[in-house]
Amino acid sequence: MEFEFEFGGLALEVKGWRGVVTLAGLALVGAVVARELSRPAKERTWQGRLLGVVPYDLRPPTPGRLRATLWDPTNARVLVPTAFGIGWSVNLGRLWPALASLTTRLRR
Repeated sequence: MEFEFEFGGLALEVKGWRGVVTLAGLALVGAVVARELSRPAKERTWQGRLLGVVPYDLRPPTPGRLRATLWDPTNARVLVPTAFGIGWSVNLGRLWPALASLTTRLRR
């Protein structure tokens, strides 16, 4: 699969699935930035959901938000909205007990 795009003298060539995924990611970033910039400056939060589905948070990450996203054993969900960027992250705090149990069983 190969696509070629040209924008005002700038050529973009997309090859294979990695290129398609990269292009989709860039499109999401562009859509989020356009959404936020279309709002009045005082109403921009730089966080929310694109199309009501895909979470985003473009605020600078803090240690507290990173920890709460990546390690929260009290949260039942394994996939959680990312602490910075677009999409989801893995809640390792929820996943860890399952991995520890699996490694214990594999050692037997």
